[in-house]
Amino acid sequence: MPATHATTNFPGGAGGATLTRRQQEVLQLAVRHYVDTMEPVGSKTLVKRFSLEASPATVRSAMGALEQRGLLTQPHTSAGRIPSQQGYRIYVNQLMPAPGAAALQLERELTGLSLQWAALDDLLLHLSRRLSDFTGLLSLITRPQQPAPRPHLQALRLVPSGDRLLVFLVEEAATARSLNLRLPSPCPGQVEALECWVRDQLERGPIDWGSLPTQLSACGAVVRQGLASHGQAPRLHGKEAVASGLAGLLAQPEFSQTASLRPLVELVEEAPQQVLQQGGIWIGAEHPHQALHQCALVQADYRSGDGSVGKVALVGPMRMAYATARAAVRSVAQVLERLLS
Repeated sequence: MPATHATTNFPGGAGGATLTRRQQEVLQLAVRHYVDTMEPVGSKTLVKRFSLEASPATVRSAMGALEQRGLLTQPHTSAGRIPSQQGYRIYVNQLMPAPGAAALQLERELTGLSLQWAALDDLLLHLSRRLSDFTGLLSLITRPQQPAPRPHLQALRLVPSGDRLLVFLVEEAATARSLNLRLPSPCPGQVEALECWVRDQLERGPIDWGSLPTQLSACGAVVRQGLASHGQAPRLHGKEAVASGLAGLLAQPEFSQTASLRPLVELVEEAPQQVLQQGGIWIGAEHPHQALHQCALVQADYRSGDGSVGKVALVGPMRMAYATARAAVRSVAQVLERLLS
């Protein structure tokens, strides 16, 4: 079994389940199989394909335990199992292998790159195209920017809409923003009470989430996480980013219907800062924006000589070769930092 790497990528921490070594092995191989084939997998296939030194019954038992924990799921009654969003998170945090030879070759190729472009945008576009060609994913590279000061939250309004919660933020006298969050379960009576509690908190100063009443915890946790993600998201200006690889993303089976990609494409074109977040890897509904709830985001920061910060990111389906994607964005970030220092 390949060496594992523990990482912390999701704000607030996505706690890792305590798995037996067999369960870790089965989850890791189930992810690998699904990334390669996009087909649900059964115990016999895992044993045969990966030459496991275990019987199908033993592997079936481990898969059942993983399904009970929500790390594998069964798309159809008679089908094998596929990784869930939580399964991918455990894989990324604990079980991701070292990058393969292709990622190392990309790193060597970029190491020899020299600054031969007349404009920074030309360099960013070249690297963005190379990154998308290499991974088959949507790449996004932002220009280095000086971090903008965070505006002070002055008021907040909560508007429930089915299983969604619209959060309207007033941060400055003439600045209003909105968040669209998913409620994990109906919160009858909580939304109005939570809005009153937040209003009272803002009158006193910053929100003290530690004093949140227990009866408001379900709805409050969603709003708190949304505000945290919003506060950490980069705020850019000017020509913010270059993007490449939409055609490659369309070729992914998960996005065979153009309409399923439209919200993401519009977000990348109109507000790329809402795609980017703090941390390395965001999976599915961990991302605060609904347009990425069927996607995964892998990113890395780079700094220019004056201390400005830019981001290199890849967006694709949750069924992603995470080790390769992470190594690729880090390689591009490192070459940009070298060339712009």
